[in-house]
Amino acid sequence: MTRFLRCGREAVLAEVDDLDAALALYAALRDARLPGVVDLVPAARTVLIRLDPAVTSPAEVRAATAALEPGGAGRADAGTVEIPVVYDGPDLAEVAGHLGVTEDEVVARHTAARWTVAFAGFAPGFGYLTGDDPTLDVPRRSSPRTRIPAGSVGLAGRFSGVYPNESPGGWQLIGSTTEPMWDLTRPEPALLVPGVRVIFKAVR
Repeated sequence: MTRFLRCGREAVLAEVDDLDAALALYAALRDARLPGVVDLVPAARTVLIRLDPAVTSPAEVRAATAALEPGGAGRADAGTVEIPVVYDGPDLAEVAGHLGVTEDEVVARHTAARWTVAFAGFAPGFGYLTGDDPTLDVPRRSSPRTRIPAGSVGLAGRFSGVYPNESPGGWQLIGSTTEPMWDLTRPEPALLVPGVRVIFKAVR
């Protein structure tokens, strides 16, 4: 079931039951290309639909969105990127202990999993990745760090992510990459946008 909240004249917030429903709705909206819709911002349980009030209205967008059938839309596919990772993170041993496996097994599972950017948030270029390995489920750190280096690769719950710049954070850090997540010289500054499939590759 989709609930709609109006956000002024230029946006509608569609609220659904869970992450899978949000991603399916986002994919359906992307495919539908509704007139006047200028941007879509998915999150864990919502999709923000930004519109041009000169072309359409919140009421028209609500009606058109309600008429979609996102159940069969699946997730949006925005291509695939490969991210090289040096698995030397300060929390790798702790993650291995939590999962009851070796550090090498954590790396093997992280690189074997099929990851997809579900939504972005927290900081420009930070993508929340969902994977297909349910065993990679670890709690956030009980005490967040005040400084995490850019390029740090982490786990939190069943999400994985890469810090685009130095910032505080509470994710479990298992490695690092030199691949820039946010680059204003690119046509699309964010490397990880919703729908992108991610392959992590272990490097020395």
